[in-house]
Amino acid sequence: MPVRELLFATAKVLEVAIMVLYGLIIARAIISWLPLNPRNRLAQALYLLTEPFLLPIRRLLQRLFPPAGIDFSPMIAILLLYLIQRFLISWLYGLARGF
Repeated sequence: MPVRELLFATAKVLEVAIMVLYGLIIARAIISWLPLNPRNRLAQALYLLTEPFLLPIRRLLQRLFPPAGIDFSPMIAILLLYLIQRFLISWLYGLARGF
């Protein structure tokens, strides 16, 4: 029984973390469209929380495609988060049900 609860808890924590990250990335994308002072604390917080996830995606995109003036990394990040949620978390829930 403890393995089952551990798998369910792990899946739930990942699911909540992904939902929070969805919100942070969307908020960062929206804020990037607004003319805010770079010293704005909300903008800085969103940058600090999302940049570790977005920077590797941005670097990969810059290697594969020439810069187009539009940052597609938030869209790619949301797609990756969706795939993680759809497959990894679903797999963890299924694995937990099997115990």
